[in-house]
Formats: sequence, C-alpha cells, structure tokens
Amino acid sequence: MSTALHFVPGHEPPDRPRDGALLFLARGMDVLIQEHEGAPSLPTGAAFPELAAGAHYLGALDGQDCYAALLPEDFTPPEGFTKVLARSLYKRVDEARFAVVGRAISIVEWDLTHRFCGRCGTPTQLVPGERARRCPVDHTPFYPRIAPAIIVLVTRGDTMLLGRNATFPEPMFSTLAGFVDPGETLEECVAREVKEEVGIDVKNIRYFGSQPWPYGRSLMVGFTAEYAGGDIVVDPKEIAEAHFFSPDNLPRIPPRLSIARQLIDAFCERVKGPAQSS
Repeated sequence: MSTALHFVPGHEPPDRPRDGALLFLARGMDVLIQEHEGAPSLPTGAAFPELAAGAHYLGALDGQDCYAALLPEDFTPPEGFTKVLARSLYKRVDEARFAVVGRAISIVEWDLTHRFCGRCGTPTQLVPGERARRCPVDHTPFYPRIAPAIIVLVTRGDTMLLGRNATFPEPMFSTLAGFVDPGETLEECVAREVKEEVGIDVKNIRYFGSQPWPYGRSLMVGFTAEYAGGDIVVDPKEIAEAHFFSPDNLPRIPPRLSIARQLIDAFCERVKGPAQSS
C-alpha cells in the first residue's frame, strides 16, 4: 500500500547542493520532463546546473529539495527531455508532485512578470527571507498575486445545477464560477455570478472548501447555494446551456482533480449515500 508524499513549503534555500533536488523548469503553462518508457519524471539539478543555480526554492517533497526556474525562451530540450502542458501530467505523476508543478509555474510566472517596478521601471531585487521582489528606488514590494474566484454548486431539492461553458472545447458540464470584483464579498460574488450566468437567485450560501488553481492563476473558493427563484436564462457569451440534473442522470462532468468535481461528488454522496455515489 503506497503512502502519500508529504510536501513542506519554504522560500529560503537550504545550504546544501542542488544536484539531487527536483528541478521544475517552466515557461507559461509548460514544464520540462523526462520520458522513460512512457513514464514521466522531473529532472534534478544535476541535469541543468546553471538553471538550478538561479532557481527559486519551493520546499521539500518527502525530504527532497524542490526548485523552480524559468525555461529560456530559446531553450531546446536535450535528448530524453520534452516540454509538456503541465495539466497533462494529471494522473501521470502522483498528486503531491502535480501540486508542486502548479506551485512552480506560479512562482516562475510571478518572477518573470515582476522583474521591473511598475511605478518607475527600475529592475526589482529579490528580498532575502521572503517570497518577494522589491524596487530599490521607491521600495515598492511585489508579492506573488493570486486572483480569487468563486465556484458554486447550486442545488434544488435532490438536483444540482450544471452548465456547459460556451467557450470550452469539450462538451462538459460543470459548476458555475467567476472572478471576484473589487469591493465585493465572496458571497456577493456567488449571487452575482449565478444571476449573470443563468438568471436565477440563490440563498443559503455556504463555504465548501478551496483549491489553488495555478492553471488559471487563481484561488478557487468553493461554495454551495440553494435555488431561491427565477427561470434559467443563460448568458450566451458565458454559458451554452444549463440544467438541473439528478445524481442518477449526470452528463459528462469534470475529473476528480477539480474542486468542481468535489462539489458534485459531495452532493451525490449526500443524496444517494456513500455506498452508491462513486
């Protein structure tokens, strides 16, 4: 029986060689991996010592140091290595490594986009002891930024509201979601997004859980809510169609990776019972 790996985050690099550390090399949503007989693995610092030397420390995965660095724009992977879309590693690597991949691409993106001060254009400097860059002229700090977004499962009795995104390339139904506006509470965002996307009102908004989602550079904050009135009228720019579904008649839904699926599975378990909801 396998034991889940344990990741301890950190930002201050330890005083030890980086040759044996896992090295997460990323650019945009791509990450560099090794392929051996169809099985992906992450390189170590020994494979790319120059990139490892300037990499950001992420923490330790079961005691193995983890670093992240930007893949140069003109980088050509050597034999045995390939760039892949980070999301494609889901279920191809263990969940702990997959989570660190997400952390790595977020840190690399932050470092790339905050190398100059947004106020005066001066090159920023890394701040010792913090995950931050700072302008040496006006001392403006730049921390990794996360865009908060809500995701909500609306229920009506023993049914749940699922919508098909108008721009999503696959015919999949999911929960409703949207980014939080300035000056808006999370609960206000839930009510507004549901109203805007499908035209109905909700009540009894309750927090469910959260999930960092670096593949959209956001923090997904999950909620449940109950139908309070109105007819479904979708915003065609956002939603192609939306309907209430019972647990016994579900369309294609998101994979277990996502908090959307966690919301759906939790509701199915509540309605059908744990023995029948898998």
